[in-house]
Amino acid sequence: MTRVHDLSALELADGYRRDTLGPVEVLRELLRHIGRWEPHLQALYAYDPEAALAQAEAAQGRWRRGAPLSPLDGVPVTIKENIATRGVPVPLGTAATELVPAAADAPPAARLREAGAVIVAKTTMPDYGMLSSGLSSFHPLTRNPWNLAKNPGGSSAGAGAAAAAGYAPLHVGTDIGGSVRLPGAWCGIAALKPSAGRVPIHPPYAGRVAGPMTRSVADAALMMTVLSRPDDRDTTRLPFQAIDWLALERDVKGLRLGLQLDAGWGLPVAPPVRAAIEAAARVFEVAGALVEPVAPFMTRAMIDGMDAFWRCRSWLDIQALPEARRARVLPYILEWARGGAALSGEQVFRGFSQMAAMREAACAACAPFDFVLTPTAPVVAFAAELPGPTGDPAQPFEHIAFTLPFNMSEQPALSVNAGFTDDGLPIGLQIVGHRHDDLGVLQLGRAWERLRPAPRPWPEPPGT
Repeated sequence: MTRVHDLSALELADGYRRDTLGPVEVLRELLRHIGRWEPHLQALYAYDPEAALAQAEAAQGRWRRGAPLSPLDGVPVTIKENIATRGVPVPLGTAATELVPAAADAPPAARLREAGAVIVAKTTMPDYGMLSSGLSSFHPLTRNPWNLAKNPGGSSAGAGAAAAAGYAPLHVGTDIGGSVRLPGAWCGIAALKPSAGRVPIHPPYAGRVAGPMTRSVADAALMMTVLSRPDDRDTTRLPFQAIDWLALERDVKGLRLGLQLDAGWGLPVAPPVRAAIEAAARVFEVAGALVEPVAPFMTRAMIDGMDAFWRCRSWLDIQALPEARRARVLPYILEWARGGAALSGEQVFRGFSQMAAMREAACAACAPFDFVLTPTAPVVAFAAELPGPTGDPAQPFEHIAFTLPFNMSEQPALSVNAGFTDDGLPIGLQIVGHRHDDLGVLQLGRAWERLRPAPRPWPEPPGT
């Protein structure tokens, strides 16, 4: 018999419609499941089971009256901590933040609440979202359910861990350089970075998006039916399109796919990662796609410029804090940001200009292809206690060479599980589409799920 925590959002919605499942019984079982995992993972913030149960009871009443707010009514969801939910402080992963309750839901939270989704909890993130791990000065250390000695990725750390562990079928994170896709890769889930502006977000910022993190591409698509709805607070939003997000079936025969295995800078691609991505490309070839190599298009100057700009931006925020609060910032982040203190205006401007350089290079490299395949990350999950694969604030971004350019180019990019290392760590395949072709990347991700070898069972709580 299928366990509740293994059911997809689509299956839950179907059960609610048929009255074979109810939101209250589903949530109660998930709360028991979370209770078995959470002492080991520490993925949640602002966890309030009683409030969630009240939401589930309201949803159950609507289904019984035949008046659900949407197919997501009563479906459990988590929301990344930096996406405001009314009445809950937004610490931004750092102990330096004053804890002031948010006055209103940010757009992704507002859309989910309007749809009747049951908000189970917020999920953890590192200080200011500037790490690809679950290390934070505010939250407990978040770990990876596939191997508790490893990190889940970041900055949507808790969302990745919670999705892989089955806390809920739906999770939403944010991404400015890989922050949904890296946990997607290292936790073995589907994680979509939409085109910039496709999912309204507030506050908006260059490259920043919110996107779904789920166990399947179909659930990510279902989530997009809600997350993509308009919100005037995002001044960078795209015009709303009534996309049929669940039209996921697509034949790959005849598609021209680019395959990039060298990003041009950063950590070298580990042999197990390379092997898994090459094997995925062969699967698409057997299905009729044409796969051709994509040359590196990133340069060291691009990432060094972005590093300088982000250091300066972060230092301006951190140095403005009172000294006592500044001292609470994670030391790694403080050391990294302090590197922006002495930068000249010219250095910062030239660094900022690398956003445009990356955008131009990425779009040009992808132009000949329908989609481009890459590793999501060049390495697999590293030790939970480390801030990043190098552990060195002088080299903080060596692992985001495949993800960062597509934030700057505003292209949709989806991470799906490509396989596992011999010791059981997930490997991510990134599927990149042209700007605004979010449905296309989901369709190719769904095709991969259909064509790939049978996936491994999801991890179980220790002691089960």
